[in-house]
Amino acid sequence: MSKRQVFFSFSYKNDNWRASQVRNMGKVEQNSTFSDNEWEEVKEKSDDKIKEWIDNQLRKRSCLVVLIGQNTANRKWINYEIKKAYELDKGIVGIYINKLENSVGKQDQRGENPFDYLKLRNQKISKYVKCFESKYVTSKFVYGDIKDNIEELIEYGLTHKPSSWK
Repeated sequence: MSKRQVFFSFSYKNDNWRASQVRNMGKVEQNSTFSDNEWEEVKEKSDDKIKEWIDNQLRKRSCLVVLIGQNTANRKWINYEIKKAYELDKGIVGIYINKLENSVGKQDQRGENPFDYLKLRNQKISKYVKCFESKYVTSKFVYGDIKDNIEELIEYGLTHKPSSWK
């Protein structure tokens, strides 16, 4: 299986450490990931410039991977990224990362499903989007579980794109 170009969507302030663990697993194309410095620069810009950056990033990717933490659901830019990935007919999947430890070794509470906040034909899009949640509790095992399953999850998203949602 070849490595895929993906766009990772996550709550930067709360989950950047956890997201970097997933981005650095070596399971997706290296140029899928952007540096924390790049996002720091982008988030200082106007809403139009942020949208332009997101749009350009998503156009280059085959799949949107929403990394779901405690505070991910119903955030402005995450909702925008999901809607844009839908418009562009990109694969869309979610991975719960709240049980990965942050930089000080803390895990978070499980966050709400961000796909519950967006609707398609009066149905929550969570009906169509597969989300992976590790059965493990310990961060080390959660990490291994995500690493073992992320490629298959992305492939699932690519074969169940929005254009196939009926």
